[in-house]
Amino acid sequence: MSNLSKLEFVALDISGKNYLSWVLDAEIHLAAKGLDATITQGNESSSQDKVKAMIFLRHHLDEGLKIEYLTLKDPLELWTDLKGRYDHLKAIVLPRARYEWMHLRVQDFKTVIEYNSVVFRITAQLKLCGETIKDEDILEKKLTTFHASNVILQQQHREKNFQKYFELISCLLVAEQHNALLMKNHEVRPTGAAPLPEANVVEARDQSEKGNKSGASSSNARAESHMTLKDDDKPGTS
Repeated sequence: MSNLSKLEFVALDISGKNYLSWVLDAEIHLAAKGLDATITQGNESSSQDKVKAMIFLRHHLDEGLKIEYLTLKDPLELWTDLKGRYDHLKAIVLPRARYEWMHLRVQDFKTVIEYNSVVFRITAQLKLCGETIKDEDILEKKLTTFHASNVILQQQHREKNFQKYFELISCLLVAEQHNALLMKNHEVRPTGAAPLPEANVVEARDQSEKGNKSGASSSNARAESHMTLKDDDKPGTS
């Protein structure tokens, strides 16, 4: 029963908000099972394959959608109906993804990882809508949106002539780690607060110890003197 209840990817929400990614996942998994022909027009798939495909698709639908499409038995019919119902979402997602891509800037993010995450989200949305962003476009976006204070860094990376986006990201991640280490070392001891040489440290410690001993001896001597004076003041003493 555990295998029957396990989803191979997220079920299609009744709102259709995950339809674009759901379609891609469904196509990939149906192809892996040898059932992708069941959702193509004019297919001659066996009734057994159609049943298998239908069971698989229904298993990855929201409960409300399962009830709504309860009477459908042909996976192609279900696939076509869902497409007509939710495919318009591309008209919503695509303009928003284009806008985000157009205004994406490295300087608006604190870390490379944060920027990278947004890049992959936007490019994935564009790809689902039929638009593919090439590696050279992603590289150019990265290199042209550095903060103005990082112009030298930008020039250095451009001179390396990266061909793949992951190469640039790897380089930036290493540089970011080095910068974090430099800042940590700086915060431990600010500029100008150099430590004393080791010989001076030892000498200073010895002097401190001598001072403490001298101070203790003086205190003891004063205490003994004070006690002697008190004894001399007692009656019967001369």
